[in-house]
Amino acid sequence: MALFKSGNPALGERAFAGLRPVADTDDLMTLQGTVNRVALLLIVVFAGATLTWWLFNTTHKFTTVSLFFYGGLIGALAVGLLITFKKNLAPYLSAVYAALEGLALGGLSALMDSAYPGIAFQALVLTFGILSVLLAAYTTRLIRVTENFKLVIVSATGGIAVFYLISLVLSFFGVRAPLIHDNSLLGIGFTLVVVVIAALNLVVDFDFIEQAVESGAPKYMEWYGAFGILVTLVWLYVELLRLLAKLRSRD
Repeated sequence: MALFKSGNPALGERAFAGLRPVADTDDLMTLQGTVNRVALLLIVVFAGATLTWWLFNTTHKFTTVSLFFYGGLIGALAVGLLITFKKNLAPYLSAVYAALEGLALGGLSALMDSAYPGIAFQALVLTFGILSVLLAAYTTRLIRVTENFKLVIVSATGGIAVFYLISLVLSFFGVRAPLIHDNSLLGIGFTLVVVVIAALNLVVDFDFIEQAVESGAPKYMEWYGAFGILVTLVWLYVELLRLLAKLRSRD
């Protein structure tokens, strides 16, 4: 199962473990089917984000969208965990996850954009620009996903996750993690490294899904693969927002 290693928790080493072989080729996971589902989930995210974006900009008060933001954030986390552990539910819950994530991202984006005009659009363009470049580099094999490459990305992603978790716990005691929130050169450098790791997770995810298709994974795993890609894209977008905000705050 080392072949299916990914830094993305949704596309982890055991994501395709225990799946039964599918006899009917119409019930097999395909790359095109996964791509189509990624597109559908992105549309749902944009729909949810548009709602909270519009609500915030009607009043310019975060309290207007706070319920949607926190509900979307907590709901997306809960649904995402459920999909991760019950991947056969991905066809039914992936769109729910995307909608909840959209509500949270719309509120966050509107809030950040009110402080730094244009930052949300910049982060969005960078996110899809990075996605396009890395996809092209992967399909042309300019980037080769070796086992060592996967090991580095998985280890780095795990380290970042642990650091973020520790900083979250410390925040409950009034301790603020400087690397995450600080706009110093060190803080900017840290966030830039996180952006790079998030971006490279996309490459590992591409390889992971391609190998799953070749292994004959069942059709519903297209939704699970699309969900996994969405998780990484959301992470990348949020980190780009954080990076741009740090850079703008130094002007």
